[in-house]
Amino acid sequence: MSEDLTKKDVDDEILMEEESDDTPFVEFDISVSPSDPTLELLVNQINRKDIVIPFYQRRYVWKIEQASRLIESFLMGLPVPQIFLYINDDDQMEVIDGQQRVLSVKYFMEGYFGDADDKGRRQVFKLKGLSERSAYNGKSFDDLPLKEQRKLRNSTLRAINIKQLKPSNRNDSVFHIFERLNTGGTQLKPQEIRNAVYRGEIVNKLQELNNADGWMNILGLKKKDKNQKDVELVLRLLSLYKRHAEYEKPMLKFLNCSMKDESSFNSERAIEFSVRFPLVVARISRLIQRPFRPKGVLNSASLEAVMLALMESELDISDAELTERYHRVMNNEEFQRLISGSTTDALVLKGRIDVAKRIMDGGVL
Repeated sequence: MSEDLTKKDVDDEILMEEESDDTPFVEFDISVSPSDPTLELLVNQINRKDIVIPFYQRRYVWKIEQASRLIESFLMGLPVPQIFLYINDDDQMEVIDGQQRVLSVKYFMEGYFGDADDKGRRQVFKLKGLSERSAYNGKSFDDLPLKEQRKLRNSTLRAINIKQLKPSNRNDSVFHIFERLNTGGTQLKPQEIRNAVYRGEIVNKLQELNNADGWMNILGLKKKDKNQKDVELVLRLLSLYKRHAEYEKPMLKFLNCSMKDESSFNSERAIEFSVRFPLVVARISRLIQRPFRPKGVLNSASLEAVMLALMESELDISDAELTERYHRVMNNEEFQRLISGSTTDALVLKGRIDVAKRIMDGGVL
């Protein structure tokens, strides 16, 4: 498949075949109890951090029209899907399903939609996109009559509260529940699910590496990708670093195994990668204008091959020589063939990395 990524939307262009869950069977003993908190209580619990949005959850992605329809449903007394809360070891309630709903309520009752932008500005939350006959169109929470405000605050949202009892030495039922709940609506992307299922220090480290100076410039992104495809590209480089000879299709399974194997992120290979990755990123970003774009859009296959060649070779060459070798790689006919078509095929992947390494090491092809 082609792996050309547009500057606008990195996530829709990397396609990987899905793999069924092969996590070993574990039997859990959990308690489940329903509750019906008012919306006012939910908002207060979020502000007190009694209810938390765990790190592995996706960012807030609803559009204001979606959030507006949810608020209208409460005001009209219509049923709203339940949420799932996991009670962790600190007696906090982690939202494992229903984050978009809970945050939409919080934003509306506080008067602002979403988080602040880079300049600290927030959009005033006025209901939008409702039917023309709706009396709530264009109204903020403060615009509502006191009776309607009271009705909204006192509306309830069914919550299913889950607590793991056994096994007591591992509390990962939440992650399996989370994965199984991800079946409808706006489904999570592979990296978002990995963050939930294969958790550990690697999740934090990948986020840190994704903040490397120049990385967003290389990807052509103005901000972090909402589906964490930028993080997935970092994982892909980590997974292949000094291990591309072991690669077998499918890529999705290979990345899952790497996420699991490096969960502690304390292997010599992982630590070495964390040092070399930002150095190579900074150098490429500084020397090459719009790198890895043989056809005008980002090609992740070329990115992985050249960056791995640089990270693994520890080249002590001048900026001018590195730039010249980079262009020789990108203009090489065999390399161009190997970054097109079925780019996750094992022979193709290993072939393009080999070509990149030989040219970057000063060889002639």
